[in-house]
Amino acid sequence: MKVIKENCDPKDAQDTSLPYTAYLVEYKVDGKERYDISIAQKAVDLFDYYYDLYKKDFVKFTQAAGRVAPNMWQNPAEKPKKPAKQQKPNRYR
Repeated sequence: MKVIKENCDPKDAQDTSLPYTAYLVEYKVDGKERYDISIAQKAVDLFDYYYDLYKKDFVKFTQAAGRVAPNMWQNPAEKPKKPAKQQKPNRYR
């Protein structure tokens, strides 16, 4: 379970560059509606996470408009890891 964007605009869920496992989660904090975009392996994991946090203030979650396979998607907020340099073999041993 990973939260991609917290307290975001619901229109952010219309982004087709999101993974297809992304969901727009609606909940209330102090009577105000808030939205998160989250990804999870199973929808039940997402429900359990948000229900445990917000109980009765959890409203609903709907699938976002993402079209990218989850294993091909990279979060733009995270820096990509640099590949480790390979050492050249010592030919003179």
